[in-house]
Amino acid sequence: MAGLRLGPLLRYVDWETGSTATVWVEASRPCTVEVRCADGAGGTAPTFSVAGHHYALVVVDGLTPGSTTAYEVLIGSRRVWPPEDSRLPPSTITTPLAPGATPTAERAAGDDTSSAADGHAPGGPADGRAPRGPADRGGSGSPDAPSGVRVSFGSCRWAAAPGDGNDPVGPDALVTLATRLAADPAAERPDVLLLLGDQVYADETSVATRRRLAARRDLDEPPGTEIADYEEYTYLYDESWRDPEVRWLLSTIPSCAVFDDHDVIDDWNTSAAWQRDLRATPWWHERIVSGLMSYWVYQHLGNLSPAELDADPVYAAVRAAPDGTEVLRRFAAEADAEPTRTRWSYRRVFGRVRLVMVDTRAARVLAEDRRAMLDPQEAAWVRSAVLDDPSSYDHLLIGSSLPWLLPPLIHDVERWNAALCAGVRGSRWARFGEKLRRAADLEHWAAFPDSFDRFTELLREAGSGPDAPATVCVLSGDVHHAYITEPHWPKGRRTPGADSTPGPRRDPAAGSGTTSGEAPTARVLQLTCSPVHNSVPRSIRAGFRFGWSRTGRRIGRALARHGRTGRSPVEWGREGGPWFGNQLMTLTLRGRNAALTLVQATAGAQGAQLEAVLERSLTPEDEAIFGHSTEC
Repeated sequence: MAGLRLGPLLRYVDWETGSTATVWVEASRPCTVEVRCADGAGGTAPTFSVAGHHYALVVVDGLTPGSTTAYEVLIGSRRVWPPEDSRLPPSTITTPLAPGATPTAERAAGDDTSSAADGHAPGGPADGRAPRGPADRGGSGSPDAPSGVRVSFGSCRWAAAPGDGNDPVGPDALVTLATRLAADPAAERPDVLLLLGDQVYADETSVATRRRLAARRDLDEPPGTEIADYEEYTYLYDESWRDPEVRWLLSTIPSCAVFDDHDVIDDWNTSAAWQRDLRATPWWHERIVSGLMSYWVYQHLGNLSPAELDADPVYAAVRAAPDGTEVLRRFAAEADAEPTRTRWSYRRVFGRVRLVMVDTRAARVLAEDRRAMLDPQEAAWVRSAVLDDPSSYDHLLIGSSLPWLLPPLIHDVERWNAALCAGVRGSRWARFGEKLRRAADLEHWAAFPDSFDRFTELLREAGSGPDAPATVCVLSGDVHHAYITEPHWPKGRRTPGADSTPGPRRDPAAGSGTTSGEAPTARVLQLTCSPVHNSVPRSIRAGFRFGWSRTGRRIGRALARHGRTGRSPVEWGREGGPWFGNQLMTLTLRGRNAALTLVQATAGAQGAQLEAVLERSLTPEDEAIFGHSTEC
C-alpha cells in the first residue's frame, strides 16, 4: 500500500487568476496522488519514478480567488495528509483576488478552512479564525485599497536536528516561524517564502546522515562523509523537510527556491582551474549529476507554473517513462557539460510585484578571458525578464543567492583578485590569485567585474524612466549575516555595459555599449539575509565589520590601484547591519509602498522565539504598513 513519504509542499500559486496551485509530494511507491480542497477544487497526478523514488506534482484547479481553503492529500481513497494524530492546523491554500475583483461579503466574514473530508479543521483555532492572506491586507476590505504582498526570504539552512536538544548554531528560524504560525493560525503569514540557496548541505553532513552513509559505503573512500549520489541526496531532503512544523509550514506557504554552492559543493564553479581539478576526481561526475537531478526533482519543478510544466520536454519525458532515471541523468549531465542548454532562472508575478530569480552558479562562464557570472543567453534572458513591460509592476525583486553589493573592502578584494587571475600583474601574481580565490571564497558578483558592471547598469535602467517601479531590491543570502546597503550613482561616472543610446528604455534584447547613466528614480537596495540555521566564526564576523570601516575602504582603494581595476560604477554605504544570528527578512509591499522587517530566532525559557530586530519603511508613505513612520 502506497503511503506519503515526504511533503506535501505547496509550491506555485497563480496570482493572475487566483484559481490554480501546485502541490509536490513524494510517495512510497507508484500511485496516483489526489489533492482535495474544502471549496471543491482539486487535482490528481500519477507519480513518476527516479532512482527508486516516486514523486508527483499535482496541479490544483478550481480554487476560489481571494480565499483560504484547507486541503487533504489522498492516495487511492485513503487520506495520507494531514496525519490522523496531527496537532497542527490544517494545511491550506491561500489565493489572491483576481485583478480587478473585490472581496465578497462572505469572504470578508471569514474563509473556509474546514476539512475537505469531514467538515472540521483538525488542530485549527478554537474560534474559527482564518489565517490572514493577501486578500486581508487590502485595508479594511475597501475595494479601492491595494492588496498587499508579504515576501519572506533567507538562505543557508543546515537542517540537522541536535540529538541532545542543544543546538550549537542556535534555534532554526524556519522552525521557529512554523511554530509561531501553527500556534496562532490567524497571524499574518508570508504570501511566499523565498529560499535563496543552500537548502541542503551536500558537503557538510550531520552525524545522523553520516550514519546512514556509513551503512551503505566506506567513508574512508572519497567523497567520504559528503554526499555521493542521488540516493544520498534524498537523505538530505528527508532531514530538511521532515520536521513536523517545517513540513506543515511548507504545506501551507508557497515557496520559490534557487540553489547555491552547498547544494552541490562549497564554492561550486569558482573558476576554470577549480572545475578542471574537480572533474579530474573519480567521484565528481556522480556528485554533480546527482546534485542537478535532485535539485530538478525537489526544488526546480515547483518553481514552474502549470503552463511552463506543460511546455517542459524533460518533465514530459520523465513522466512518460516507466522509470525516468536515465532520462533525468542525461539531462543533468548535459546541463553540467553545456550550461547554455538549460535555464534554471525563472520569473514569478505576485500582483504588482515581479520576482526574477537568477541562477548565479550553473550559468557561469569560467574561462579567464571571458569570465562572466551569466553566459550570454542567460544574461539576455535575465535582461528581458527584468525590463519587459515595466508598467506592469510597482516593485522589482531580483533573487540572487550571492549578494550583488558586499562590504566595500571585500568587494575591492574580489575585483582585485579577478584582475590578478586574469594576468594583469603577470603569471606569478595570477597563480597567487587563484590560490587566494579558492582559499578566501572570492567568487561573488565582484569577482566577475564585467558582469557586476552590466548587472549594475541593468538595475539602474530598471529603476529609471516614466514607468519605473517604486523599488528595485536585490535579495540575497550566502554570507551568514544580514545587512542593508543602498547604491548611489556618481554624476558623470562612466558605466561599462550601459546602452549607448540616450533616451527612454531600450529593447531588452538590444546590445550594450558604454555611457554615463543618470541615477534611477526607483529606490535600489541590496537586502541580504543569512543564515536561516547556521553560524559564522567570530573572526569572520570581525572581518565583515572591518569591511565597512574607513580603514577597510582605504585598503580596498589601494588594492584597486594595484590591480588596475578602475572604479566601480556605483558607490554604496551601509544602511543597516551587520546582524548575526539565525534570521529571516520580510518585505511587505502594498501599492507603491514597501516596508522591511528582520526577525531573529532566539532561545528563551519558553522555547525559541522570533524577535523583531528591525522594522523599516523603504518608501515615504509606509506609515500605513507599520502604523508609524520608521523611514530610513
